[in-house]
Amino acid sequence: MSAESYKVPAEDWQTELEIKRSKFLTFVGNATSKVKADSFIKQLRDLHPKANHVCWAYIAGSPQSTTRSMSDDGEPSGTAGMPMLKVIEHSGLGDIVVAVVRYFGGTKLGTGGLQRAYSDAVSQALEDLPTQVKVSRTTILLEYDYAHDGSITQLINRYDTENVVAEYLDRVHLQIDIAQTEQAQFKSEVVNVTAGGVEIQEL
Repeated sequence: MSAESYKVPAEDWQTELEIKRSKFLTFVGNATSKVKADSFIKQLRDLHPKANHVCWAYIAGSPQSTTRSMSDDGEPSGTAGMPMLKVIEHSGLGDIVVAVVRYFGGTKLGTGGLQRAYSDAVSQALEDLPTQVKVSRTTILLEYDYAHDGSITQLINRYDTENVVAEYLDRVHLQIDIAQTEQAQFKSEVVNVTAGGVEIQEL
């Protein structure tokens, strides 16, 4: 995957791991923002009020995003959240939140045992996680005369675009989301087909 595209969870996913009678329920979701990650974690807390711990980690955005965090949720410091975060960092996935719900089985695992348990729980969940490729996009606003509408529409159909919205006012105002890898070439072609009669703005 390039910096302009990366794999993300295609759906919510759940696996279970049992170690010395402790149950580790791992939940994986799609999180494009901190707000969505927090909401996912809160929902799990509400669904598992009797769990001993709900530890979590997330990367919101591309795999290189600095919007990332984790929590041990009462486990000894560094034994849960950080091992979980390291697994998702090495996975190459983005827009991902992982939470491990632990039900204590009566036997303490020790610091090293906990680190392995939380790391293994997340690794197991990611093994068969359904993923899809997300393309990083830029939103562009075009403004041009009606005479150019047909040629620009044809041009758009040749590119990787989404969410094309047109407003027909005194001139055509067209907003599109285009793959970042294609935006420079697209802008160049738009200028050519309109003979420079277009205003281009990135939103």
